[in-house]
Amino acid sequence: MNDSFSIRRAAPEDLPQIMSIYARARAFMAAHGNPHQWGDRGWPPQALIEKDIERGKSFLCEKDGLIAAVFYYDFGPDIEPTYRRIDEGQWLSDTPYGVVHRIASSGRFSGAGRWALQWALQKSGHLRIDTHGDNTVMQSLLLSLGFTPCGTIFVYEDNDPRIAYEKVLENGET
Repeated sequence: MNDSFSIRRAAPEDLPQIMSIYARARAFMAAHGNPHQWGDRGWPPQALIEKDIERGKSFLCEKDGLIAAVFYYDFGPDIEPTYRRIDEGQWLSDTPYGVVHRIASSGRFSGAGRWALQWALQKSGHLRIDTHGDNTVMQSLLLSLGFTPCGTIFVYEDNDPRIAYEKVLENGET
């Protein structure tokens, strides 16, 4: 992995910048054919991000002291309740896994989202993530990183199906 970015846990004082990044991400998604995934509900809400920060699950990807991306990361056995049911497919592995949610780029630096996902994959060795069917930008990124589409999941926040992706590192793979 390239060392041009660093990862740290988000702190309460980062909240205004984080919410600004999410507002930018909603506009970016809408401009790229995905207006509904976050835009219809103003997702993610500030209260959820505050909770993510409080629980130590909100992370920032930084470069040159500036926030390049924000994302939620967690790891463990069966940590994502919405992943217990997968339609039209199946997960690759039932071992403990990492999960990334709410990933968004500040737009300042190219490759920040890719770097954050690679960091999470290296940290966990087994990563699951989902995205809206209209989010072709994220789908392309996940496929370019070698993630496998595994089926369809549904989230609690809306009725739109999500494409579920997974990648499990083999021994020695990076």
